[in-house]
Amino acid sequence: MATWTNTTCCSSPRRRRGARTRCPAPAYTSNGIADRLGPQATGGIARNDFRAALRATGDRDPLATLIRVFICDQTEPEAAVAAALAPLTVAEALAGGLVERHGEGLRAGVDLEPYADDWWVLADLPASSRPGRPLHSEHVLGIGGATQTLIGATVRQPVESALDLGTGSGVQALHLSTHARRVTATDVSQRALRFAATTAALNGQDWELLCGDMVAPVAGRRFDLVVSNPPFVVGPGTTTHVYRDSGRVGDAIGAELAAAAPGLLTEGGTMQYLANWVHVAGEDWGDRVAGWFAGTGLDAWVIQREVADPMAYVNLWLTDVGEAADPHRMAAWLDWFDAHKVEAVGFGIVSLRRAGHADPVVRVEDLRQRVEPPLGEKIAAWFDRQDWLRVRDTEGLLAARYRAAEGLQLRQEATMSDEGWAVDRQVLAMPHGLRWTEEIDPLVLALVGGADGRLPLRDQLALLAVAHDVTPQELAEAAGPIVAHLVERGIIEPVTA
Repeated sequence: MATWTNTTCCSSPRRRRGARTRCPAPAYTSNGIADRLGPQATGGIARNDFRAALRATGDRDPLATLIRVFICDQTEPEAAVAAALAPLTVAEALAGGLVERHGEGLRAGVDLEPYADDWWVLADLPASSRPGRPLHSEHVLGIGGATQTLIGATVRQPVESALDLGTGSGVQALHLSTHARRVTATDVSQRALRFAATTAALNGQDWELLCGDMVAPVAGRRFDLVVSNPPFVVGPGTTTHVYRDSGRVGDAIGAELAAAAPGLLTEGGTMQYLANWVHVAGEDWGDRVAGWFAGTGLDAWVIQREVADPMAYVNLWLTDVGEAADPHRMAAWLDWFDAHKVEAVGFGIVSLRRAGHADPVVRVEDLRQRVEPPLGEKIAAWFDRQDWLRVRDTEGLLAARYRAAEGLQLRQEATMSDEGWAVDRQVLAMPHGLRWTEEIDPLVLALVGGADGRLPLRDQLALLAVAHDVTPQELAEAAGPIVAHLVERGIIEPVTA
């Protein structure tokens, strides 16, 4: 498919920031559409209920026509579409694949999505919008759930250089452009790069676009920030749709990215990517994933957000490409899972940092139901806390002052007896972001409760030792690992001022 701009795959379209390729109808933005439709119709669109939107656009002015064609997936009269697309001609729009003939009118040929305040993203139409039409093998995804997950989890700090591996329509690169001076994006699909080039042009962006498989196009180069929403789907290694299938067997793409990370990152650089991993019978999935980072020298934090059984997993991805009704594909995929003793498949976020230490920290955690997006700031803070802890021994921890995290909650479970309530269990809980919970004993409760930022930990422990009839030295020796754990979790925070 050709796009609106005259770009060539594997080249680097250079466009000055701010020099946009004109999008039809200046009000065709998220805010413009919301203003045109009103809250009821806008809310209906979010639920794929277009009734109110169609009623509100019956006059078919240019903006209304664009909404009907590209948001509500309607076929509209050619004259109305021509007026809406001007100065782009219908012939140009048909040649570029922007629209297609259907019946006696024109309908959308691609997904032209208004995004954020004034961005546009160009992608293929989802399978659900054209039932019965097979997806192109190089189908380019729009803005889905996985895309949003990575957007929210990315550390948004100013950097000189950023890399988007497997850019697709260019959504991640678009976000990177807000805080990176230079953006490079790669994709194995020439077709995807044409979509990304058009997304860049529509938004006045200047990206380096390179064609090739994952890290191959940037071999020998380093970046301050690397993000990737790769083709992470787990299976036998066959490739039918490049957005989904990496061609690697099982979950090897996740391990491959981990191995490549040290050579991609500048000192202090961060890499974040989405991944699937298998839960194999008789194995600890966490140990399996942690093994990806052995010998990399990188701090690593892996957050498992979802787990699916094989049947649900295969059905999800076959439905995604419109093949759910194919029993042979499903049976072959499930047979592969059975042969490799795969009991489930996990999905999550991998965050890596090249911190330049000989003793990197690797944490692999199951946080299902305990993740409140966006996570970017939380992940950045976790790495910062690791840096703070790494340079402090027990004496350094004792000399610091701490404050309990804002909003920290204490939850208690108690049993009623003849003598009243007896507390069985006490849990500290973080109500937002990464909703950690920690079961604690009365001594730790007292330590956290007294963390108001005024006293060094050593003095605080001296007071607790008297109250609990232990020596300060005994308490200090026991407190070191506990305090380090509470700091890592963000339950207590060092006071630096």
